[in-house]
Amino acid sequence: MNTAVDPSVTLGLVQMRCSMDPEENLEKAMKGVRDAAAKGARIVCLQELFRSQYFCQVEDHRYFDLAEPVPGPSSERLARLAGELEVVIVASLFEKRAAGLYHNTAAVLDADGRYLGKYRKMHIPDDPLYYEKFYFTPGDLGFRTWDTRYGRIGVLICWDQWYPEAARLTAMSGAQILFYPTAIGWLPAEKQEHGAQQQSAWETIQRSHAIANGVYVCAVNRVGHEGEPSAGIEFWGGSFVSDPGGRLLVKGGTGEEVLTATCDLSKVDASRTHWPFLRDRRIDAYQDITKRYLD
Repeated sequence: MNTAVDPSVTLGLVQMRCSMDPEENLEKAMKGVRDAAAKGARIVCLQELFRSQYFCQVEDHRYFDLAEPVPGPSSERLARLAGELEVVIVASLFEKRAAGLYHNTAAVLDADGRYLGKYRKMHIPDDPLYYEKFYFTPGDLGFRTWDTRYGRIGVLICWDQWYPEAARLTAMSGAQILFYPTAIGWLPAEKQEHGAQQQSAWETIQRSHAIANGVYVCAVNRVGHEGEPSAGIEFWGGSFVSDPGGRLLVKGGTGEEVLTATCDLSKVDASRTHWPFLRDRRIDAYQDITKRYLD
């Protein structure tokens, strides 16, 4: 980790449209990493399940064929790319752990090509066109952080972004940046009435995690319509980076693009010193947080 020498690091966000061809998507993602590195990015995050279209719109056993071990073929190719470009890569993959046991997993690859570890998505949704409980077992690795060459990072995945507990526990383990690989969009029938509010809520909750924990937040979403033209999901993009004060450093549109934002990691310490939320937590009074509900 070199943050003691230079506290700044540039993040890269690869926002892309996915086809039905996993190899084509992997190649596009790798090109996005190269483009981000050419723009100065030192940590690059890919969107959730970037090797395929978002298959969780239906419950279909054939999609289990997309899964692979982690580490495995895709993470190994990305690790070689990370070492070549000297960048950290956060890669969201469909993990096959064992026969009949699958996870929604993010691999963390350091700038020398080393596989540092993985995070398994903890919160698994089951909503219209987001039938993830059919495919994914909830994560069992806890909330984790990794010391990379360019900073200490934590990774959470999509539905995790709505849970302040996940952000808080990851920040408490030392994360300076929270990464959220994501696949979220509008259902066409709901977009006119609810679309603006839904996207605003998605962005607001994550910016609030940045403020409450004194960290940078990087959310990377996919784009494009997947599924039937009159149904399916229209992924809204809008990938962004927020600083510890909740200010947007960069925000994407609704099309494919590679975004970058430079973060001054010394602001993490400054933010936590001036807004000492971690200091003032009443850890003696939070026992009920482990209950489902207070009747």
